[in-house]
Amino acid sequence: MLTMILTHTRSYLTAVILLCALSVGAQTLTEAKIDGRDFIVAVVDSVPITNHDVRTRAPQLREQLKQQGRAIPEGEALLKAALDRLIVEKALLQFAKETGVTIEDEAVSQAEQRLAAQSQITVAQLHKKAITEGSSVDRLQQNLRDQLTLQRLTERNVPSRIKISDSEIDQAVRERLNASMGTNPDIELGHILIAVPEKASDSEVAALQSKAQTVLANAKRGDDFARLAKDFSDSPDREKGGLMGLRPASRYPTLFVEATNKLAVGDITLIRSGAGFHVLKLVTKRASSVVTITQTHARHILLRPGGQLSQTTARAQLADYKRQIEASKADFAKLAREHSQDASGPDGGDLGWVSPGMFVPEFEEVMNKLQLGQIADPVISRFGVHLIQVLERREAPISERELRDMARGSLREKKFEETYQLWAQEVRGRAYVEYRDAPQ
Repeated sequence: MLTMILTHTRSYLTAVILLCALSVGAQTLTEAKIDGRDFIVAVVDSVPITNHDVRTRAPQLREQLKQQGRAIPEGEALLKAALDRLIVEKALLQFAKETGVTIEDEAVSQAEQRLAAQSQITVAQLHKKAITEGSSVDRLQQNLRDQLTLQRLTERNVPSRIKISDSEIDQAVRERLNASMGTNPDIELGHILIAVPEKASDSEVAALQSKAQTVLANAKRGDDFARLAKDFSDSPDREKGGLMGLRPASRYPTLFVEATNKLAVGDITLIRSGAGFHVLKLVTKRASSVVTITQTHARHILLRPGGQLSQTTARAQLADYKRQIEASKADFAKLAREHSQDASGPDGGDLGWVSPGMFVPEFEEVMNKLQLGQIADPVISRFGVHLIQVLERREAPISERELRDMARGSLREKKFEETYQLWAQEVRGRAYVEYRDAPQ
């Protein structure tokens, strides 16, 4: 489950990195025009925070809170919140320095490439943009390095502080099982089939429908359903009194489940299918002892930027593959075998059936939004650039151990933000912070 938390951490902090880096120079010239000068508003362990820093961070914070759906302070309250964030950040960076957390130049370079690709520009254009907006390449790279440092520091310190008790897991499992009552309960249906021949005339169909309605009326009147099944049903389960067996609803025909979904136990209904008329009785309904998860059958083509292949070129190449496939001018599996740099390439890019959490978030989030047969636009992950297609989806049962692991992971994720904030404030509390008034 540590991997799940680290993935969540990376996903959470990547958004912060993107917001901070994209606007690294965006406010510089504007602020110079507003104030004409700058001044120190706080010092954290000898590291100054300037008025410019606060006013630059404020719009970033507003956008971050907006994306999170949280209340956004205005005016002085927003500036104070931005200053508080900066103080915590400086304290954490100092703590990272004290504990030996460092970021390699290659990691900064990769972060630049991801940032440029997400902005749909080249790294050179990203550098030019920073300079044009009054910043510098060095400042952009330092900003990225700081944010990556915070990410790595968080990964080292927060997960081990998250405590999950067995009772919390038990409660989460119970809630999941109760939820399954509404999504995939265990049910048993009683079934009487009045078969309709394929080439039956209208008068024959009408007679068979009348027969089915008579059986329905007798069953609702209280006649023994098992006896009615043995006397009238054309289905093999008539020898069992029409009982189809207790099993998850997902293992019954969809038509039967939809027809009985809102029935109370003991209720009876009549439906028509291609096979004939079905008298259905809901015999049993209970929370399923089998919990299912949605599995996806997908395939992809992976290109790994490096050497002569830039991320921009890889995206363009995969976008061209997508156009060819959708125009029926190329075959996905053939392109994967010829060009994919993933181990799945020889299999036509086939990834098989996969469960939630098996892929990095940037890949999985896109995959989960695709319809069957749909191909996504090129997706960037830490592994390269992907072209993803979803082939099938299914509900698959999971074991009790897997269910408890999922519950533990979900609880960790829910507690992550709270644990992070407590830890960050603890680090801030150990730092020396001096506030300064604006010069008169």
